[in-house]
Amino acid sequence: MALANQPAIDAINLLNCSLLQADFATNRFAPALAEALPTVQLLGDSLMRLQYTLRPEAAWDNGRPVLATDVAFTLKLMFCPGLPNERARSDYSFIREVLIDPKNPRRFSLVCTSQSVEYVQASGDFFVLPEAALDPKSELRAFSLAELQRRPASDKAPPAVLQALARRYAAATPGQTPARLPGCGPYQLVKWEKDRSLRFRRKPGWWADRVRPRPFVLEARPAQLEYAIIPDAATASLALQRGDIDVFPQMPTREFIRLRQAPTARAALNFYTTASHDVVIAGFNTRQPPLSDALTRQALGRCFDAAGILQGSELGEGRRTVGLISPADRRNYNDSLAPVPFDPAGAVALLRRAGWRRGATAEAGWQRNSAHGPQLLRLTMRYRTDEPLFATMALQFQAAAAGIGVPVRLLPTESGNFSEALHNGEFDVYVRALRGNPFMFNFTSFLHSQAVGAGNTTGFGTPESDRLIEAIAAASTVPHRAQLLRRFQTLLQREMPLVPLFFRSNHVAAQKRLTHLYPTSLKPGFAAMAIDEAPPSTSP
Repeated sequence: MALANQPAIDAINLLNCSLLQADFATNRFAPALAEALPTVQLLGDSLMRLQYTLRPEAAWDNGRPVLATDVAFTLKLMFCPGLPNERARSDYSFIREVLIDPKNPRRFSLVCTSQSVEYVQASGDFFVLPEAALDPKSELRAFSLAELQRRPASDKAPPAVLQALARRYAAATPGQTPARLPGCGPYQLVKWEKDRSLRFRRKPGWWADRVRPRPFVLEARPAQLEYAIIPDAATASLALQRGDIDVFPQMPTREFIRLRQAPTARAALNFYTTASHDVVIAGFNTRQPPLSDALTRQALGRCFDAAGILQGSELGEGRRTVGLISPADRRNYNDSLAPVPFDPAGAVALLRRAGWRRGATAEAGWQRNSAHGPQLLRLTMRYRTDEPLFATMALQFQAAAAGIGVPVRLLPTESGNFSEALHNGEFDVYVRALRGNPFMFNFTSFLHSQAVGAGNTTGFGTPESDRLIEAIAAASTVPHRAQLLRRFQTLLQREMPLVPLFFRSNHVAAQKRLTHLYPTSLKPGFAAMAIDEAPPSTSP
């Protein structure tokens, strides 16, 4: 349930199916395990009932049909204590009840807590897991979904049944060896060399082969897919040019442009650029006393030269932003705000307003007194080592902060340890990219106060921001949601627990013989399962 990064999500997408999945050909959600989008029934003024029916062809690897009981099991699993389900608990708490049709084991209804416009899509956007493999005695059926949701994630003494289920899940290690669990997706994992490669083989006679007409989300053309893990972009680029790899997604901008201008590469490769929904941000640890006030965070936010970084590292490709909503989303983007400027002089003025005073010497830095004693403004900044962009940002911020007398210690962190360090609050400032979603606007898992200690790494949360986040998630009309989103962008810029800097462009380079790549703004930027090869030319 905990997916560490985009490659992990890509891999799980090959092994499993959701009720609904993103259609890269139309950039909309489409039925996958479900045979159609859910029907919607409003219950009074505050509840919504979504009715689904699973495709009759859908089956697990062992031949068992995918049933409504599997969907109910998966939803309950999200709320079992002792599992890595913090994000899922937050994202799917709006589903309060699963009602299975006693006359049709493939039909069920989800009762939702409000009448949000997002719930139609969000209710189907999770991988369905096999009940029989993880709960062979169906013991979880004795618990209602609401009962599990009321049980705290930190429950130290859950019933023995739930403890046993958590142990079985851990033993299956679905995050590391998903092949141990039956899936219902089109591919099987046949080889995994840690930090080197993963190889997937298409299942002969996958259940979706019998679906006619077959929708785009159930396409699976390649007989085999192999993912090479090449951390160094230059090495990956050489592999692409040699023909050792076929597709290079999220290619660094500078290398992408260099190759695109090279005649030899241009003859062999196709190049695609799309917008992305990934926003590069800086985050502050608001639980640290020197960073607990908005004025100090606003001051430090003015030490990021977003325009300069965008030009220097991304060669100008990408878009500045005022918030977490893409400027391309004209309905929801708050264009009445201006991006946070690079303004060291303004930062000094804000620090003084926040009560900071320069020491007698340059080494003394900034100091202030508080109810808890004297404070010094000295920062530790974390960033991932696997992307040069983040190192550039860290060095730029360090230099700008030093220019106004704020010392910054840099902590480059290996990718595998970065999330844990943020989760544990072992930072003052970080830079990273957030994976956006153009379909849903639920910020609960990383900005609500209930998510502090889990996905909310900044530790930020106020009664006002919590109410606004909840109202956005529950908005029943698109115009009302847009109004709330604009207010939320204003609030975030005022409180500044994080500084949204810019949205990146997505670059994909691929061998020319490949067809049906479907470049898209959705991650990973192309449709791996739809790829085909052009027939060899017969011309002399």
